[in-house]
Amino acid sequence: MNTLDINKRPEDTRVVVAMSGGVDSSVVAGLLKREGYDVVGVTLQLYDHGAAVHRAGSCCAGQDIDDARRVSETLGIPHYVLDYEQRFREAVINPFAESYVAGETPIPCVACNQTVKFADLLKTARELGADALATGHYIRSRTNGAHRALFRPIDSDKDQSYFLFATTQEQIDYLRFPLGNLSKAETRSLAMEMGLNVADKAESQDICFVPQGKYSDVISKLKPEAALKGEIVHIDGRVLGRHDGIMHYTIGQRRGIGVAIGEPLYVVHLDAGSARVVVGPREALETHRLHLRDINWLGDGPVSGLPASGFACFAKVRSTRPPRPATAWWKDDTLMVELTEGEAGIAPGQACVLYASDGDNARVFGGGFIDRTERTDETERLLQTLLAQETSQPAVHPA
Repeated sequence: MNTLDINKRPEDTRVVVAMSGGVDSSVVAGLLKREGYDVVGVTLQLYDHGAAVHRAGSCCAGQDIDDARRVSETLGIPHYVLDYEQRFREAVINPFAESYVAGETPIPCVACNQTVKFADLLKTARELGADALATGHYIRSRTNGAHRALFRPIDSDKDQSYFLFATTQEQIDYLRFPLGNLSKAETRSLAMEMGLNVADKAESQDICFVPQGKYSDVISKLKPEAALKGEIVHIDGRVLGRHDGIMHYTIGQRRGIGVAIGEPLYVVHLDAGSARVVVGPREALETHRLHLRDINWLGDGPVSGLPASGFACFAKVRSTRPPRPATAWWKDDTLMVELTEGEAGIAPGQACVLYASDGDNARVFGGGFIDRTERTDETERLLQTLLAQETSQPAVHPA
């Protein structure tokens, strides 16, 4: 058994490495090459739009492809670039835009891993005769009976398990994550030791195809017909002003709302059907119960077998927050999650990922996308009353 838990000698084991042009995937290729594996580097060209191609912090376009090619030359491994632009647009960018204009907060990185990276690229790796597909994600996997299971990495600050919860069991069995036992500092040190040109390269941002983080610019370009002007309404029913499209707002937002009443206001709901932005006090954001859809369960046994009394676990509703105590149960074909401490600013479209504990070796049980949330009884009553009312002015397209 070699270091990848494959019953072959390293030199007889072909591994395709998904090389984004960043330091992490480059070090993965270098480590496997050093250990004697038959390494093949593959880079996906996912998008190409103007300034985004050469800006710092991008990935899978322009300069990043050149960087991956140079790393491959340094390591002495074959390298291929595959044009996945159309597939990326269809599977990631377009659904992102549709979800955003529907008032959700989508996570395109999860969709990218689900479709382009861990489905399409995995198929390509198999066609190349590879025994495994390796990536630079910070997460761990190890054998669990006849299969493999996912666990949080040793470097909790770089934990990417939140973005990988939708990875299927079949994919997990084929994937390998060599950086799971390393810190980011150790990875950069290895890159310098290997003489790689990307050793000091800046981190890539989460959403690679959104230049400067301006979601509204991307949505306006892809869905110009969705830029409906509408009302900004207080949760108590008062109309406070007008807005230029709900695409400019996210649940939990405080700055830049465009209205003021002498006390802090937060976006508490986006009513896409009536193009209304609902605002209110911070306490109106407090959420304890979540209804999840599109479940990917990685625990032992089916998700439908969870006890009706609840399954104690830890939940993560943001990539930057640690897992918090929760209880999960299966009810009416829905995975329900009760957050013990509650969270503010949770929005439909976000992911909720479940773990065995909050430690750095916690097993990932999977999770789902948030379909709807339940807040305090008073907040729910006010929201339902407001949503049942018609707007005082119709939503209109910009002139």
